[in-house]
Amino acid sequence: MIFKKIRQPVPGWPEYLADRADRVRHPLLAKYFAAGCPAPDTPIGEVPLVALDIETTGLDPRRHAIVSIGVVPFSLARIPLREARYWVLKPYRELTDSSVTLHRITHSEVVDAPDLQEVLPAVLDVLRGRLAVVHYRHIERGFIDTAVRNRWGEGLLYPVIDTMSLEARLHRQSLWARFRRWLGRPPVSIRLNASRERYGLPAYQGHHALVDALATAELFQAQVASRFSAETPVGELWS
Repeated sequence: MIFKKIRQPVPGWPEYLADRADRVRHPLLAKYFAAGCPAPDTPIGEVPLVALDIETTGLDPRRHAIVSIGVVPFSLARIPLREARYWVLKPYRELTDSSVTLHRITHSEVVDAPDLQEVLPAVLDVLRGRLAVVHYRHIERGFIDTAVRNRWGEGLLYPVIDTMSLEARLHRQSLWARFRRWLGRPPVSIRLNASRERYGLPAYQGHHALVDALATAELFQAQVASRFSAETPVGELWS
């Protein structure tokens, strides 16, 4: 007799968030998870969005820390800048010369800055009920999850739309991109400013969390207008 292995359906983001809301202990996390997220078939034009960017002292969330956070709530139609928020934070380890050079946040700026734990209620208030849009999800999601876990003993994983990943689908993973590699052509850059340039968006000064959040919001609007539509199901875009 031949037995076939039955594949169990993989839980999606709505199911994951609902499950975490029932299990999590910290009240702020419970409130965040209870707000849930849209069903995968929801048109992206109907989804509340928030662009999120963080600056850090390095690339490893286990050894480095968040020094600033920028959030910009937006929709496909508009970006209300009056709703944007920005926080400079005091990292648990001293700034390095290389990190200061990169994000231009100095020792004097962080000496009296709050710890992430102090601003987490405000950050979660902005993120709750909105779908985060980031450029390179492994930074924003990885650092925030690790930082929350270190302070509250529970992680914070959440769905995101990654504008870098959307660019990678076309410029790194498509047949056209594979053909370019076969010809020996260098890979197309999918960094934030290079991606914006392809859509005719202006260049901004990089490595400022609020500016990069705004840049990411504009990039996503351009991506949807050029390659998708307001009717595209959110499940085709998120990670």
